[in-house]
Amino acid sequence: MSFDPERRQRRKQEVAERASAARTTRHCGVLGCKNLTRAGAGQGLNNRYCKQHEEHHQRHGSPHRGSYGADLLNPYRRAAFDWLTANPENFWVKKAIAGVEGLYHNAGRVVEAYSLRGLKPEERARAAWARLRKAKIDPRLPLAAWIAVEMIIRDDPQAVGTTEYKRVQAAKIIHRIVSGSHRRWEVPRSDGGGVIVTELHKFPMSRGRVLRHVGEQIERAAELLVWSTIYPRSWPSR
Repeated sequence: MSFDPERRQRRKQEVAERASAARTTRHCGVLGCKNLTRAGAGQGLNNRYCKQHEEHHQRHGSPHRGSYGADLLNPYRRAAFDWLTANPENFWVKKAIAGVEGLYHNAGRVVEAYSLRGLKPEERARAAWARLRKAKIDPRLPLAAWIAVEMIIRDDPQAVGTTEYKRVQAAKIIHRIVSGSHRRWEVPRSDGGGVIVTELHKFPMSRGRVLRHVGEQIERAAELLVWSTIYPRSWPSR
């Protein structure tokens, strides 16, 4: 899909008109926040959160809780991956791996990170799986991401247990496994004095609806494994 500036301008105008019609004095729904909601401030259509907390929600899956850091998540990821590796003949492990391989297979053509502009969130999600396929990422790694999030939320006494938060946390891990697209060119100098090296590094944005799509897809692949094998018996130990 090509970028259409006129279509984007029409969309912005439409949103501005709807925001003006919906304007309210309601304050942000996050406890302790004194800001107006985006609709109340005339900055958008969100009647629940202010701009700051709406953007936080888009990035992390919760308006008030941030994402788990790698230092906390990586021990869980390693434990989950080791458990999957130690149980290759388990029916549910095989089924979950086949589910991730299905996501790879059905992702379509590879779209590099610098060509994502203008694509719908569903198309960006497929592009993420296609990049994983191109990089030949072991299907157990995305599965371990979902299991790790389930494990850390179980152990966290102040966890956000919503489905959306789990999906976003897992999707952010998967997004980072193949974090971007990179190109490098060497062009001979006109004076014959060697080459000029040009590099392009582009990283896809880790926020918004694309994370919800990726998270929902890995949840679907892993949920029967989690509920049929891990929950009823024992979790992998860190």
